[in-house]
Amino acid sequence: MKQIDTIDALGCVLCQDITKIEKGKFKGVLFPKGHVVRAEDIEALLDVGKRHLYVWEDDENLVHENDAAEHIYNLCKTAYVKPTEIKEGKIEAVATVDALFTVDEEQLFRINMQDDIMMATKKSHIGVRKGHKVMGTRIIPLVIPKADLARVDEIVADGPVFTLHPFRHKKVGMVVTGSEVYTGRIEDKFGPTLIEKLAAYDVEILGKTIVDDNEVMIADAIRSFLDRGADLILCSGGMSVDPDDVTPSAIRRTGAEIISYGSPVLPGAMFLVSYYENRIPILGLPGCVMFNARTVFDVLLPCFMADYKVDKAFIARLGAGGLNVKTLME
Repeated sequence: MKQIDTIDALGCVLCQDITKIEKGKFKGVLFPKGHVVRAEDIEALLDVGKRHLYVWEDDENLVHENDAAEHIYNLCKTAYVKPTEIKEGKIEAVATVDALFTVDEEQLFRINMQDDIMMATKKSHIGVRKGHKVMGTRIIPLVIPKADLARVDEIVADGPVFTLHPFRHKKVGMVVTGSEVYTGRIEDKFGPTLIEKLAAYDVEILGKTIVDDNEVMIADAIRSFLDRGADLILCSGGMSVDPDDVTPSAIRRTGAEIISYGSPVLPGAMFLVSYYENRIPILGLPGCVMFNARTVFDVLLPCFMADYKVDKAFIARLGAGGLNVKTLME
């Protein structure tokens, strides 16, 4: 490209979008990249402060910002996303399904360590909905050497920078514990809360079984849901350190492997994750799930809905930001 005076630009081809901003009225492209400047355009260009223009001058070693953005997107695109229109050198990826979004943070870091290239994404391991923007990228200058752009090719050769894991249909069983609920002294509030949280997903509620604080009863209720084909079992209550809170031992009694009892997220410290036969999550939910709008359960639920395996290390890493659960979800 070369710089010329706007008044001398008649017949030249613009190599960048020209933006117009009218406060409270309009912000957008006045003339797009590739536009051939006409006589009547000269005044409009001067009105938006463009006394000079960059116009095309062939150079096979340089890539324009729009072409660079499209190139980076095509390198990094994955299943279940579609691109936005390129505007002012920026392109974004939009989710085409409801899904768990994950990011290879090391790859993303390596991309952003390159001069004149940026990529921003949603936080890793959060749920996104169809239509949500999950990634945006562009180069910083108007053009970039092909050799510099090629470094992104090398980085993404190791695998996808980001992935969408679609939510699956789940059959869910709920086991509500507590002698006060079992005996009818108080009304169950846990079940309705869980149904409300699950409503955002494609689930089939197999039922709700209310049991006493009894290890055998809890384990039998869990096994009953397993026999009915449950993909996810939620056990509420009985998760503290009191002697009569036996939900963790009941879950262990079913043969499930406890991955983690306790989480570095507040609220939700007494949360339990286990897997039956290494594939069916059985979760122990502390009382905070019933009383707080968002807890560690809300952080991890998208993972379980997408069949994303959660391990001890994954939960331990939630401690950075876990002091306020909102920071892990936004």
